[in-house]
Amino acid sequence: MVFSNLFFLYVFLPLNIVLYFFARTNRTRNVIMVAFSLVFYAWGEPVWVVLLILTALLNWALALVMDSLRGSSGQKAALTAAVAVDLCLLGLFKYSGFLYENINGLLGTSFQGPGFTLPIGISFYTFQIISYMVDVYRGDVKAQRSYLKFLMYVTMYHQLVAGPIVRYRWIAEEIDNRTVDTQDIWGGFCRFCVGLTKKVAVANVAGQLASRFLDGDLSRLSSMGALLGMLLFSLQIYYDFSAYSDMAIGMGRIFGFHYNENFRYPYTATSVTDFWRRWHISLSSFFRDYVYIPLGGKYSHQMRNICIVWLLTGLWHGASWNFVLWGAYYGLLLIFEKQFLLARLSRLPRAVGILWSWVAVFFGWSLFYYTDLSRLGGFLMALLGGGAGFTDPAVGVVLLNNILWLCLAILFCAPILPAIRARAEAVPPQRQYRIVIAQAGLCGLMLIISTALLVGQSYNPFLYFRF
Repeated sequence: MVFSNLFFLYVFLPLNIVLYFFARTNRTRNVIMVAFSLVFYAWGEPVWVVLLILTALLNWALALVMDSLRGSSGQKAALTAAVAVDLCLLGLFKYSGFLYENINGLLGTSFQGPGFTLPIGISFYTFQIISYMVDVYRGDVKAQRSYLKFLMYVTMYHQLVAGPIVRYRWIAEEIDNRTVDTQDIWGGFCRFCVGLTKKVAVANVAGQLASRFLDGDLSRLSSMGALLGMLLFSLQIYYDFSAYSDMAIGMGRIFGFHYNENFRYPYTATSVTDFWRRWHISLSSFFRDYVYIPLGGKYSHQMRNICIVWLLTGLWHGASWNFVLWGAYYGLLLIFEKQFLLARLSRLPRAVGILWSWVAVFFGWSLFYYTDLSRLGGFLMALLGGGAGFTDPAVGVVLLNNILWLCLAILFCAPILPAIRARAEAVPPQRQYRIVIAQAGLCGLMLIISTALLVGQSYNPFLYFRF
């Protein structure tokens, strides 16, 4: 089940909201939230929901052990055991096939891997659990005494299968004691509608158009076709993932949880370093706080630490050599910027930094898109003019039919909506009702348009479900 699904929109979510707000106590609401979250997860992964429950149970118990053994060597042993189990499970399900494939390629053997299907969202909830365990070990939070509440933290369907990675300490108070007011419910609904529209009206359309250029015979792809195709994919992955985060944050607010922002208009970044402060912030901050800084950060072996972080970041995104290359590419870019470029960019016009960031990220997405390295080579050849020439009729047709949509999609990569919101908030109180009416009308229109598009669309993936 995905958020941009008619059954989810008009049956699952409304039923959850009604039962949740008819419940009189937070304990009953917690039970309802856990039940709906497990049903949501089991809808796509009926087998692995047991793994999720047992993983949460093990970590909950070991966190309590850490709390009881605070200050002793047993505390560190409990943390080590928990993290080892979590990472072994992630490695078994996500990377065992990749390992067998490479062993067979190197040795000419024919070993058979376990053949597991990848549990949806395992990379997200594993990191979420690890952040909790480390924070309990450090004393940043107290271990949650209630297994029900901890299970709710791990399984909340708003952000379970595609993030953002929510740290326990950010919502610990709301897990134990939360209230919901009409402003939160309304703000959450509006944020959800924005995310749904980004997903259905932009990401899905961009993905369909991109596949025309990127998934066919690359020897017949022109340079302009390669450029346009990767531009469309760049829009697809941004609008797809940021849409999911918008919807997750919106639903969280409806139910009384306030998740941190996961995107801050990354395509307006003035450097690659700035881009990764704006893109998938919850993942970048996880690696910063739980890997980079413990290794020594910028104070001890900084270049080594960056390389390790970006090797892990690449592997986190997928068990494939293209993701290793993608991680290495960004690691080298960030080292280059820190050593030579950032000081120079700061003295140049902002537009120069944005252009540099766009070019660097654009090339990075080509490494990300093609898991088959031979097809990656074919795409790069086409981009550099070794395919079907400079342009072809398909480029003109796509541009002619979608030029207004494309311009708007690029325009809204900039912080247009926050600027509109700021102007609305500046309206005098006696005229605020007009803003509310306009907001209600716009949200209703977005919901109608998204529903109409979903009725006729068969292409409706969430790219980050595979992580």
